[in-house]
Amino acid sequence: MLSTEVKVSIYGTLSDKGLYSGYVSGENIPSQNALIISRKSVYDNFTGIVTAIAHLEDGTDKLVVSPRNEIMYEPEIRNLLENMKQLKIQKLSCLYEKSCGAVILHWDNKAQDYMILLVKNHNGRFYSFPKGHVELWENEKETAVREIKEETNLDVKILDGFREISDYCPYGKIRKRVVFFLAVAKSNNIRIQESEIDSYTWVPLGGAGGVTYDNDRRVIEKVRRYIAEHGRI
Repeated sequence: MLSTEVKVSIYGTLSDKGLYSGYVSGENIPSQNALIISRKSVYDNFTGIVTAIAHLEDGTDKLVVSPRNEIMYEPEIRNLLENMKQLKIQKLSCLYEKSCGAVILHWDNKAQDYMILLVKNHNGRFYSFPKGHVELWENEKETAVREIKEETNLDVKILDGFREISDYCPYGKIRKRVVFFLAVAKSNNIRIQESEIDSYTWVPLGGAGGVTYDNDRRVIEKVRRYIAEHGRI
């Protein structure tokens, strides 16, 4: 159902923040009432996509539709829907997901190399960089710093001039964007967030063993180029 294109007829305005009531129809869905969200004012009829599904406490689902050219993530959608107090949401499934994190470096005098921190999440099969979902009103760097602190207890400094994006579809139609920065840790004393992280490891930048995903290998190669250009950080 997510990403399905639908024709939308607007009934009325539910909030001055961009929430509307409407009626949708399409080739692959039955005609039904729906909630419409948009950052711009919308009127009458337009073509949109199902950008979220609100699973309600009474066991029913409510489609959430936005214009085709608008990308909205879960915190913004949930904030808009909270304007409807009678809408008791049990779970919100969203088409677009966004996470931010960082490649964390720490200099190892013995190895004479930078070490990269990799973590393994409970729901993950392989090691990768610390990251987490963006929360409402956060910018990307704020998300990365917060998630790193929560997951590892490390205080880090985000370096300028490095921002890498990975776009992929991990769960069928869900479209995920991950933004990685480059950061330096003030220490390598980690205290993992046991509710989220199974284990962690430091690997040398020169070898970067333990990295499985092609996107992660690409990001590490960009890190090597960054350090070659900027020298010792």
